[in-house]
Amino acid sequence: MNNNIALVQLQLQKLRQQITQHNYHYYVLDNPTVPDAEYDRLFRELQQIEQDYPQLVTPESPTQRVGAAPLKAFSQIMHQIPMLSLGNAFEETEVEAFDRRVREGLSVDAVEYAVEPKFDGLAVSLCYEYGILKTGATRGDGNTGEDITLNLRTINSIPLYLTAENVPALLEVRGEVLMLKADFLKLNQRQRAKDEKQFANPRNAAAGSLRQLDPAVTATRNLSFFAYGIGRVEGGNRPQNKHSDVMAYLVASHFPVAKECQVVTGLQALLTYYHEIGTLRDDLPYDIDGVVYKVNALSQQEKLGFVARAPRFALAHKFPAQEAMTKVLDIDVQVGRTGALTPVARLEPVFVGGVTVTNATLHNADEIKRKDVRIGDTVIVHRAGDVIPEVVSVVLAQRPAQTQSFVMPVQCPVCGARAIRLEGETVARCTGGLFCPAQQKQAIIHFASRRAMDIEGLGDKLVEQLVDNAIVRTPADLYKMGLAALVNLERLADKSANNILAAIEQSKQTALARFIYALGIRNVGETTAKSLAQYYGSLDRLMDTAIEDLLLVPDIGPIVAQSIVDFFAEPHNCEVIEQLRLSGVCWQEHEGKPIPAAAETAVSGKTFVLTGTLSNMNRDDAKEKIEAQGGKVTGSVSKKTDYVVVGADPGSKYDKALNLGITILDEEKLQVLLQ
Repeated sequence: MNNNIALVQLQLQKLRQQITQHNYHYYVLDNPTVPDAEYDRLFRELQQIEQDYPQLVTPESPTQRVGAAPLKAFSQIMHQIPMLSLGNAFEETEVEAFDRRVREGLSVDAVEYAVEPKFDGLAVSLCYEYGILKTGATRGDGNTGEDITLNLRTINSIPLYLTAENVPALLEVRGEVLMLKADFLKLNQRQRAKDEKQFANPRNAAAGSLRQLDPAVTATRNLSFFAYGIGRVEGGNRPQNKHSDVMAYLVASHFPVAKECQVVTGLQALLTYYHEIGTLRDDLPYDIDGVVYKVNALSQQEKLGFVARAPRFALAHKFPAQEAMTKVLDIDVQVGRTGALTPVARLEPVFVGGVTVTNATLHNADEIKRKDVRIGDTVIVHRAGDVIPEVVSVVLAQRPAQTQSFVMPVQCPVCGARAIRLEGETVARCTGGLFCPAQQKQAIIHFASRRAMDIEGLGDKLVEQLVDNAIVRTPADLYKMGLAALVNLERLADKSANNILAAIEQSKQTALARFIYALGIRNVGETTAKSLAQYYGSLDRLMDTAIEDLLLVPDIGPIVAQSIVDFFAEPHNCEVIEQLRLSGVCWQEHEGKPIPAAAETAVSGKTFVLTGTLSNMNRDDAKEKIEAQGGKVTGSVSKKTDYVVVGADPGSKYDKALNLGITILDEEKLQVLLQ
């Protein structure tokens, strides 16, 4: 028995050391080394052992504390009423047990609860004296926190003074400081632009921003605050009956409170709320990791009381973890519909975000290098909703001696064609656009589109059927199909099939510019295709050209020229073109002629980026009009960009343009510029 106790004590010592170290990284350094799910697992293991061996519980155990000791860089503030943590539930059975304990403790059949989202931020205390904000502190270890008053004063959603009548002589408001998802994305964009460290998630960004020694830095981080309760109160007329009344009082005092707060009765209502908020989770403007249940009546809260580190009247019901820790078994490369090569980590199966994950995206070679992900590493994987799982970071403390670095292939792993990464792009792409199996559907859809070969009736769904049934592999196979191949497809009668075959036959007579555009050469749009057709007059001359000659064509720069040369350098692309010609696809050719210089306009020589949805013209139309006047449209914002055209719901390109000080145009201003 003594040997058994000794082993348990060793296990407890190890767990307590691990958890204490994780607390230090999470609460003090704002740089967690394990995902929340792994921390929760260790903590629950410690709780279970201490429950089985209560004689081994010590005052310094992490189960008897909250958070971590305050940073020495800040002065300290003692909480007159401790800021405790909450007990956690992960299964519905644990919520059932909580509700049963509460009902039995109160000797009632049903309990009214106040329910609210559980913010994933940093708990703080705000102390107001006669309505004036005097001090603000972190939760710290629950008893003593860091004095971050000056930093909290920079948060616009925190009132600096209270305007309500009969304010208490002392009012302590408790709540959560966090960073909204949109503000987090903008912050990381600014960090990237300055080549500085990016934050792993909004919680880390908020905590790191709130603990800045210079409040001016905190002020630039756009933090938010939401109140969830009050602590110490002296005087005034604050509500004393229900927690929901307290929340209404805070709203009336101009404190932000989560709109999703409700009052419900009984166990089933708790679980219904949990599932409702779970469906809204990804659409909320801030991160949450669960919901909180609180007995609503304050007198009942007082009767139920507290355990060592948590109230008996409240519970945090946590969602399935969105992050988990696992190992990288291998790194493969997937080829997308547009030929983009994406490295994918093959993982030891891990349950995260409600599903078992075995693969996670690594985005591109630059991301792999930045995160230093290697085969054999232990990594943190993130999955939210239907978002593709991604590798967030490497747990360097667990890196084995033998790991293998990954090198992006120089050939497409699907078709063997060369993989090229052009200047200014973050991804490498397969050059076998016309024959690569991974790009079949996209290549054929583009080939048949209205602005290309204009094959009426050959839409996306039909192309998918043709490829899935192995009837068509390349655009050349379209001209080899017969009626029998089409009529066997789903929802395609004889008349429709004959109409499509007639449209394919009619498309054989085309123009050189249309055919060049239909090939789907990277960076070659309609305007560029027209310039190439006019300059060369012959497809053979274009296929045999060199970069130096291409650069003589107006508005064609080194990147576009390289794309053209790479495309025609791939023998299989040339083979598909030859098959198209043998099938009867033809056009008129001429000797070719220099293109006269376009008249100078306000657009000439300027570089544009389009983002968002335009109301009066689509992006293709806008691009064509800009290029027709000598402008250039690119896909990414850089210091060389002259204008960013912004429509409805713009993306990150708009934010980057603001950071770089680039001129922003709406659709109306673009049209004025074009005129």
